[in-house]
This record gives sequence, structure tokens and C-alpha cells, in this order.
Amino acid sequence: MNGTTFSGNLPTTELTRWRLKTEDGRQTWHYLRTDEEVAAWPQSVADKYHLGLPTDLPALATPGTPLDAARNGLSFFSKLQLSEGQWACEYGGPMFLLPANMIAYFVTNSEIPEEWRIEIQRYLAARANPEDGGWGLHIEGESTVFGTALNYAVLRIVGMSPDHPVCVKARKTLHALGGALQSPLWGKVMLSLMGCYGWEGVNPIPPELWLLPNWVPFHPWRWWVHNRQVFLAMSYLYSLKKARPVDDITIALRKELYVESYDSIDFSLHRNTIAPKDIYHPHTKVLDALNAILAVWGKWVCPSKLQEIARDHVYKLIKLEDENSDYCCLGPVNNPLNFVARYFTEGESHAVNMHRETIKDFLWMKNEGMLANGTDGVQCWDTSFLIQSVIECGFGEDPQYRDVLIKALQFLDAQQIREEPKEKDFCYRQQRKGAWPFSKRAQGYTVCDTTAEGLKSVLLLQSVPGMPKLISDERLLDSVEVLLTMQNANGGFASYELIRAGEWLESLNAAEVFGRIMVEYPYPECSTATIMGLQQFIKTHPNHPRRTKIENVVRRTVQYIKKAQEQDGSWYGSWGICFTYATMFATEALKSTGETYENSATMRKAVEFLLSKQRDDGGWGESYKSCETGVYTEHRETQVVNTAWAVIALMNAGYKERGPIEKGVKLIMQRQQPNGEWLQEGIEGVFNKSCMISYPNYKFTFTIKALGIYARIFGNEVS
Repeated sequence: MNGTTFSGNLPTTELTRWRLKTEDGRQTWHYLRTDEEVAAWPQSVADKYHLGLPTDLPALATPGTPLDAARNGLSFFSKLQLSEGQWACEYGGPMFLLPANMIAYFVTNSEIPEEWRIEIQRYLAARANPEDGGWGLHIEGESTVFGTALNYAVLRIVGMSPDHPVCVKARKTLHALGGALQSPLWGKVMLSLMGCYGWEGVNPIPPELWLLPNWVPFHPWRWWVHNRQVFLAMSYLYSLKKARPVDDITIALRKELYVESYDSIDFSLHRNTIAPKDIYHPHTKVLDALNAILAVWGKWVCPSKLQEIARDHVYKLIKLEDENSDYCCLGPVNNPLNFVARYFTEGESHAVNMHRETIKDFLWMKNEGMLANGTDGVQCWDTSFLIQSVIECGFGEDPQYRDVLIKALQFLDAQQIREEPKEKDFCYRQQRKGAWPFSKRAQGYTVCDTTAEGLKSVLLLQSVPGMPKLISDERLLDSVEVLLTMQNANGGFASYELIRAGEWLESLNAAEVFGRIMVEYPYPECSTATIMGLQQFIKTHPNHPRRTKIENVVRRTVQYIKKAQEQDGSWYGSWGICFTYATMFATEALKSTGETYENSATMRKAVEFLLSKQRDDGGWGESYKSCETGVYTEHRETQVVNTAWAVIALMNAGYKERGPIEKGVKLIMQRQQPNGEWLQEGIEGVFNKSCMISYPNYKFTFTIKALGIYARIFGNEVS
């Protein structure tokens, strides 16, 4: 292939031929094969940055003040803004996403482009555990059967020889862990689709559950939406029990993935055979008993006609998920599963071709190779935070940033969701008209904090003198109305939907590798974001009829946040690492209702917690292990993002002692590079307690925000 070279013992494409395209919020990477294409489509600064190529951006004047550093950061970060106004980034970390997508391509006989094959091999080789050669649940985790079996299979699918040192080392680790037979449920399903595991060895995922009356307390409609949509497609595929036809690669993988002879395995005896290292949430006795009952139900009791009716019902839900998201789907697991379901049912079709195309929305190129992102991007989320950071610095009216801000506003204008989903009630969807999605409008899912941050950012920006008013009051009210539907009985806000069932449903958590996956939960982060957006609406519309309602919502939310505080003064973070992240949000909520270090015991406890974790160098560094264990765990190194969160939290609390905050701000300034950027450090995000995920733009948005707030409160100087 044109542009292919070798790096070590693996081929590599020519990185200067890759381009990131944005089209109505959709971000996809393209490889240019000819010199004519390269000349016609020059590589942007953002392309070069994301690929790890030299950006050739100049060194800037050494910052003497926090706002100088903020300006340098904005000078660099603004160069990464895409033509439509948003910021893109890697959103990787989980190591089961690339397998889900490539296995779907494999099972559906889809052509995997040569440039993908090359770069996937490079990425998986780069991200193999340096000690044992395996892969974990996420890039910083220990090797597991789930990660190692699936990523090994991907390497073989994309053409790596089993004799390659990367495969040899990974296979040795996989066998030491017990082989693919010890995969957790999601791994067993993906291997079954490939024809590399027996469906009889998969715990029951009956589609008949979807036929239960809605009042049944464990009906799938009550589950957390990510879990629900994954198990929707899995239930359909489990009922079909189809697999890719056996061929040479399947036969080879059956030999390579297992310690035992494949033909000797009675898979029905191994539904609960899972490697100890893979188990984060063990089966309960209730789940094991239910699985045993459902296994008998499916094999001996359930009439075939009822199974057919259930499959038809589930398939309609799958089709609606596709249509309501323009075939992008909620995320990079249910998309490929829906893809396979449509292929097994329809063969080659419009829907199948659309899935082949939208898989590209999740693939990301970087200097290490090609990976899969955790969603189809974080466009709306990161763009909102950038806007707020600029405003916090007092730069809203600065002509230097006008074009950047107008483009960001135009992006949020274009990406607000303007209509409800098709057959909304039938497919159990939350109200979405007026919402902002996490990524792009076409994906079509309400997220409460993304909606709130979008609302807040638009209100702040459209209040800047001379800024165009692109989003009408009517549309802003649509956003408010969405948020007002999402407060739960305890006063808190969850992520995508209202809480539909109690935590007791975690006793049926069958995923094994994740925690808190069965139902929605209230989160201090989401709750804070929501009330801050609503309060910003009241600030700009002080006489609005919704004022009293919003004030009641805020009061109840703050009560929830105060009750959610841990004994040590922190809050547990479910979307960022971890206690520093959630404490930043919670203190902002308390600040908004007048609580300070001086008048609030809750705030004083938060400050005491933060100060107890500050390091001698002035910064903070929290490990992802905090998320897994629920106990604050120190990172090996101080982290600039944790430091920004912590100093923001201290300033939210109204803590008057300048010294500790200044030390944190000085560390942020010291870590800044001469061209204005901050370098990537540890992973920043998390979901479901056990899986970490990257938010690389946080090292810009929150550092700049921290510098701006500090300058406003303590003056634009450091000693």
C-alpha cells in the first residue's frame, strides 16, 4: 500500500497521509492514498497534533501571570478547533471496544481496509502489557482473559501471524490465565458470534424478558440505557444462536485461544467459568439460580412460537434504535451488535451498509495506531467546557477569541436535538427535544449534564456583548424542560434517564466485569451540572414563570449533594478520577446557594479533605484505583488535571488561604510547555467503577479554567 513503511517489526502507514474529517458533527479519519489527494487536502494542525506529529507551533512568551498562562493555553488549544467549531480527541481507554467493532466486521464479511489492519496491529502491540503481553479491561489495567482473548482474536483477524512475537507472548499469557473458556459473558458472546465458542456455554439472555408487562420490577426497560441496549441486541443474537461459518481463521483461533482441545469442550458446563482476574462484580446466588431456571426454560419449556414473537419484538426495538440514531446507536458496543443482528436477519441491506459506515465514527487514529473510542466523540461536552473556561478568564469580549467562540456557538447551535425519537414510548426513551448530546445531534441521546453544560455555555456566550444570538429563548426553554423531567425522588440527577429501578437490581448484574451497570444512579457531578445550567437560565431570565420550579429543584438537589458527601469530606466520582473530580462539582453546587468555607460545615469538610491530599510539590495526583476500591488512592505522580480540579474545588469553597491554592496554580503553570500545551499524563475518566477512559482535552479546559478563577479571586499574580 502506498505510504507503508516499517517501524520495528510491524508495518506502519505514513501518518502524514491521515486526515480527520468533520461533517455535521461526525468525525471520521481518512487515509489519502495518492500524492494528488495529499496536495488537495493539507494536513491541519489538529490532524498533526492528534497523530503525534510536530505541529510546528512556535514557543510563546514565558507567562508571568496566571492569565498569561491561560492565554498561552488558549493560543495552543484554539489551533485544535475543527472547522465546524468543536474540539475532537481520543476517547479511548477501554480495551473491549476495538474487538467489538472488528469482530462485527469479521462476522459480517466486511472488508477491513489495509490501513486499518496495519494501524490496529500497531496499536494493540503498543498497548500490550509490557510485562506479560496481554491486555486488560482498559489501557492501565492488568491483563485479563476478556481483554487478552478478544484483542488476540483481533490481531489474527487483521492479519498478524500467530508466530509473531506479539501473538506468541499474548497467547502465553492467555493460556496462563486459563484460556478463552474463562471469558466473562460479553467475551463469550463475541467469541460465539465468531464461531470460536459454543452458544450453549453462554448464560441465558432470553428476548422473552422484553415481553413482560412494564410493571414487572426487573423488566429490561428499567435498566441503565447502555446495559439495556447491549443486552437488547445480545438477547436477539442469543436467541438466533448463529455464528460466522467456520473457515481457516476460525479453525486456527479455536486452537490458539484455548488450553484444551476445542472439540473436547462441553461448553454447556462452562457458562459460569470466568477467570478470577476478570471478575469485578461476582454473580449473586439469585442470578445463578435465575440463570439455571432460564436455561431450562429456553431449552425445554419456552414454545418456539413465543420465542419467535419475542425476537420480532426485540428486532423492532433494534431497528428503532438504528433509525433514531442514524445507525450510529448509543455506543460502540450496541452498534456492532445491532450490525450483526441486522446482517444475520437481512443479509446485505441498507441497514447493514449504514452500520459498516457508522463503525467509522468510533475509530480513532493516533501516533500509536488505530483504536476505538468510547462513544462517537465528546464534541458537545468538550466544546461547552472550553466556552466556560474562556468566560471564567474574562476573555469573552476579547477580539482575539471572538472567532473561536462564535464557531463554538455555531457548533452547539447545530448540534442541539430538535425533535423527539420515533415511537418514543415504545422504545422507552427519555424526552430529548432541546437536549444536547454528548457527541453529535444525529446520535440522538439526551444526557442531563451534557444538556446542562450546553445550556449554560450558550447562555454565557449569548450574554457577551456583540455575540450573535443563534439559539432562541424557545429552544433554550426546550433544554430547561428536558432537565426538569430528569430530577429523581431523592433530588439527584442521573445520566441519561430517570432512575427506573432500585439498586437491588444489581443482584442480576450478569456482566461480571463492571459495577453499577444495571440501573441509573444519582451522581453529584450530573446533579451539579444540571442545577448550574438551570440557575444560569434564571440569571438571564429572572422573571421567567419557571423560576419557582427551578428554585425548588435546586434546593432539593443541594440537599441530595450534601447527603452524598463521604465521611472524609469528599464525594465519590463516577465519571472522572475520582474524589477530586466529584468534589469539584459538588462544591460548585454548594457555592451556588451561598455556602462557603466560613458558613458551611459541609464545605469545611471538603476543604480539609482536599488539603490532606495536597502533595509537597503543590499538586494532587489520584489513581484510577480510587474508582475501583472507593478509597482515595495516590497516583505514582502528581497529575495536572487532578490539580486543576482540586484548586477549583478549593476556590468554589471560598477558602481564603492563598498559599495552598497558589502552590497548585504554580504547578499548573510549571507543567505548561513553551508552545502553550500541557502534555498527556494519567487517564482521567471512568465508567461503571472498573473501566477507565480518556478525556485528554481536560488538560486544557480545566487548567485554563483554574487559572482564570484564581486570577479573578486572588489577583493575576503568583509569588
